[in-house]
Amino acid sequence: IQRKFSSSPYEVYFPRNSAMEWQPHSPNCDVCHTSCRGIKRKKQPPNLQLAKRLKIIAERARKNRCVKNQGKLNNKNLMKKITNCKKIHLSTKLLAVDYPVDFVKAISCQICEHILSDPVETTCRHLFCRTCILKCLKVMGSYCPSCLYPCFPTDLVTPVKSFLNILDSLTLRCPVKECDEEILLGKYGQHLSSHKELKGKEIYTHINKGGRPRQHLLSLTRRAQKHRLRELKLQVKTFAEKEEGGDIKAVCMTLFLLALRAKNEHRQADELEAIMQGRGSGLHPAVCLAIRVNTFLSCSQYHKMYRTVKAVTGRQIFQPLHALRTAEKALLPGYHPFEWKPPLKNVSANTEVGIIDGLSGLPHTVDDYPIDTIAKRFRYDAALVSALMDMEEDILEGMKAHDLDDYLNGPFTVVVKESCDGMGDVSEKHGCGPAVPEKAVRFSFTVMTITITHGNTNVRIFEEVKPNSELCCKPLCLMLADESDHETLTAILSPLIAEREAMKNSVLLLEMEGILRTFKFIFRGTGYDEKLVREVEGLEASGSTYICTLCDATRLEASQNLVLHSITRSHTENLERYEVWRSNPYHESVDELRDRVKGVSAKPFIETVPSIDALHCDIGNAAEFYKIFQFEIGEVYKNPDASKEERKRWQSALDKHLRKKMNLKPI
Repeated sequence: IQRKFSSSPYEVYFPRNSAMEWQPHSPNCDVCHTSCRGIKRKKQPPNLQLAKRLKIIAERARKNRCVKNQGKLNNKNLMKKITNCKKIHLSTKLLAVDYPVDFVKAISCQICEHILSDPVETTCRHLFCRTCILKCLKVMGSYCPSCLYPCFPTDLVTPVKSFLNILDSLTLRCPVKECDEEILLGKYGQHLSSHKELKGKEIYTHINKGGRPRQHLLSLTRRAQKHRLRELKLQVKTFAEKEEGGDIKAVCMTLFLLALRAKNEHRQADELEAIMQGRGSGLHPAVCLAIRVNTFLSCSQYHKMYRTVKAVTGRQIFQPLHALRTAEKALLPGYHPFEWKPPLKNVSANTEVGIIDGLSGLPHTVDDYPIDTIAKRFRYDAALVSALMDMEEDILEGMKAHDLDDYLNGPFTVVVKESCDGMGDVSEKHGCGPAVPEKAVRFSFTVMTITITHGNTNVRIFEEVKPNSELCCKPLCLMLADESDHETLTAILSPLIAEREAMKNSVLLLEMEGILRTFKFIFRGTGYDEKLVREVEGLEASGSTYICTLCDATRLEASQNLVLHSITRSHTENLERYEVWRSNPYHESVDELRDRVKGVSAKPFIETVPSIDALHCDIGNAAEFYKIFQFEIGEVYKNPDASKEERKRWQSALDKHLRKKMNLKPI
């Protein structure tokens, strides 16, 4: 198109003061001539030089287009060679309905042009078969084969469900010659497998065309075996690539297992399965350790059993003792590395701490209280880490159940219940061990709940369903001591309490599933019975005038007030009262001092959480039933508005009955 340009740079395209004249770019252009005729403009003589130039440009453009198309075609052929999925994927020619071309294009892979099989969508919204796109990305590079937009295997997502439903509802013709059935794409595999079952035997029946008799497969050379099984091998390879990500070994092993189990050769199948799973034919060392512990076998007894079984069966079913010791290391505290921020006060930063002597660090001098006992313990923080690592699966499953990403690093809040109780008589029935007390005390903990702070909410991802089970109660310290021995208990448990106090003000950093996560701990001393609460809180024994561990009530006060109770005691108050008891600042007599400290006579060293004890439960129940029985005697349902005198008569009748028949004091 030629234009008349004016000298002004602003009037290059459309001049303001003169009309633009358009001349035809070629003598045989209908558009230009028509427009000229429509305007009734004076016909211009054709510009031959311009027409010639335009003809050359058009020719070049056509050639470029052909080269580009040729390149595109070559690229597509190359990708089809890479994918090589002709035998795996279904051709669009199998479609039973003559769908529109654009629809067929939408449901077919943009690499192999077959019907989409296990479709995936790229970030640029193009659809491919999963195997096709993965193979192309591996060979051609990380970009979309359709638009060359950057694309990585991790970007691939499954298309929307509605599209997959459309895909599964496509009607196909069965490719088997004698079958004229039309089936849905979703049920295609099922239909085809029914054909294979029918014709499986016919496919593999070998016809011996004379010559020497056919040899058994196992008696052939490796080359001959390969030749005979060539077809089967190709079929297995195709199946493995399509279904199992190319793992031919797993497919063959599974076939072998099924063949063995079909002939009831289960022992051989179990051994093969164990080898497949990397376990060997013997038991796992951790399983052997569990057997040894649960059957109460000593090391020498287990070793005898191990040697006997190995000699009789000729196979190493049980693992040797050194393998058990190695397995035990991973289960005991001190195996997993961790860190505290800030570091724990007066606690070593070393994490490889296993079983510690409970008496280590205690000064042994003549003046000190002599401790004739044996005590073993774990370091509190190492034991907590071991317990958390045991619960790793529960924590991650809990996060998944609440639709939380498993890569969240916290902070997790862990509530720990502490328990301590005497284990009664543990004396040796025979033998001459060390001279130690014949009673034992066990201090343990249970992880009750784990919550994670997500946004502004706390999500509970774990809760112990059986908090009183021995399976979730982790041992922390075992000592041969009497639970009434306040000095021994204080000496051995004080380091544990110091570690606990340090952990309250610090945060644990622990790697779980390859991610460094943070944990905070809340300790609840609720697993103590009344006897031990009195022991660790420094109170007098249960025969004391001050009968309650929660309030300052004496026996007389408790008997006069059966209903109203309130928790008034606390650990800090008990400590203050102990100081008063120890120093007697007001120079009082024993009775006056005892009345002032309300039954505190020893140093409290463990903080217990106030919880209702058996005594108050009994008082509450007794008061309630006492009322119920009175109402029953006076038939209150008949006479709800009884006078005070009548109610007194009901009470005296019940008291009389309790004295005479039950031999109980009404108080």
